[in-house]
Amino acid sequence: MQLSEYSALDATGLRELLAAGAVSPTEVEEAARTAIGRVNPDLNALTRELFDPALDAHPAGVLAGVPFLIKDSGPFARNVAFTLGSRSIHGAVAPFDHDLMTRFRAAGLVALGQTTAPELGLNFATETVRYGITRNPWALDRGVGGSSGGSAALVAAGAVPIAHANDAGGSIRIPASSCGLVGLKPTRGRTPSGPLAGEVAFGLTAEFALTRTVRDTALLLDAVSAPLVGEKFSLPAPRHPFMEDIQRDPGRLRIALQTDAWSDAPTDPQVRLATTRVAESLEWIGHTVTIASPALDPDDLIESEMLGVYATGAAMLQAPRRPDPMLLEGVSRRVLEETARATALDVMSSIEAQHRVTREIGQFFEGFDLLVTPTLGQLPAPHGTLDYTNDSYTARQWLARISEHGPFTAAFNISGNPAISLPLGESRESLPIGVQLVAAQGREDLLLAVAAQLEQAMPWRDRQPPIFAD
Repeated sequence: MQLSEYSALDATGLRELLAAGAVSPTEVEEAARTAIGRVNPDLNALTRELFDPALDAHPAGVLAGVPFLIKDSGPFARNVAFTLGSRSIHGAVAPFDHDLMTRFRAAGLVALGQTTAPELGLNFATETVRYGITRNPWALDRGVGGSSGGSAALVAAGAVPIAHANDAGGSIRIPASSCGLVGLKPTRGRTPSGPLAGEVAFGLTAEFALTRTVRDTALLLDAVSAPLVGEKFSLPAPRHPFMEDIQRDPGRLRIALQTDAWSDAPTDPQVRLATTRVAESLEWIGHTVTIASPALDPDDLIESEMLGVYATGAAMLQAPRRPDPMLLEGVSRRVLEETARATALDVMSSIEAQHRVTREIGQFFEGFDLLVTPTLGQLPAPHGTLDYTNDSYTARQWLARISEHGPFTAAFNISGNPAISLPLGESRESLPIGVQLVAAQGREDLLLAVAAQLEQAMPWRDRQPPIFAD
């Protein structure tokens, strides 16, 4: 298989060739290994050498033979070591698969390696002391976002068509925006959190993946989103396969447009313009667009996101081998200190703020079908912009700092609504600009139907970054 052919295909296209017998799984895997080896020296997006052999997967799954990568956010894959991007974690190995990894294997995805992430996943930049800077294939001096930054860099560079990602405040959508990808954060309860937890970070974290096309996102969601027996949050099965939804006319929808953050964080003029152009395209398609947004208190957003801080700190403090604070980066060290001092009243204050945000967003979607916002408020940041090693921040100050850069995403982790970032804009500097669509809980069908309409009206598939596998 020629590298140019491999890197041009999405997962659905690769699977069609494999199913037809036009290429063999071995040929596809060899092409993927070559592609990764070609771009990773520039990107620094892997935590280790590629798996040899690849991790086991079902040979008859819906995506059998499609190359794939997993994020260093373990424990995730059986017998695979993980570090959470930290020098303080040594010798940690997953004893069994995360439930989502079980579903990835059943779908036939061939996991070839592990991708970089910021320490403890608490940054919108993938730049760690342990692994160094992960660079953006669109501009090597720019960041890839976080926390699923390594996955985003390698999917954008054509090395693999799909990679694992998760999202507690924007960690799927912000890398998608930074690297020109499709990034869906599913509804809370759509994808599994187990077996170690019925929820992660008090329900803020959703597990899924990054892709280059809407159809790959729909196909993968069909493969991994069966109802979750026994978990705290679970949804009924969707009314139709998501692959059918992307071909279905959703009708004339009521769509809200928001370009200003709830806080005083600025929106870059190029980002604002790209978002407005998407709204104009939606009107051209036939939807009704109105300027409106949920009335959220920015202090409630920060207070709610403290649940992710407490959950992360508690997991580290309860680990069999507590991390050495001197080996932690500055913000991580403060997170552990503040978690150790937190009381039940502190946690309850954050939960009450989460309820206020969730209620307001739920009521907003009584009057609208979708909300359109920027994904990031700014263009992909130059390296070093988000200084995670600085221990002068309190946890709340750090959350406010990253929210200045990405103020539009965390609200929907707090509320549990599905949200997707689409690569619908491009800056004068040829940097990708993502636009976010948000729907009511459980309405991924609407998100994907409208995403497919926008993919046709404002196509991005032929855009390739300067660092690309072929």
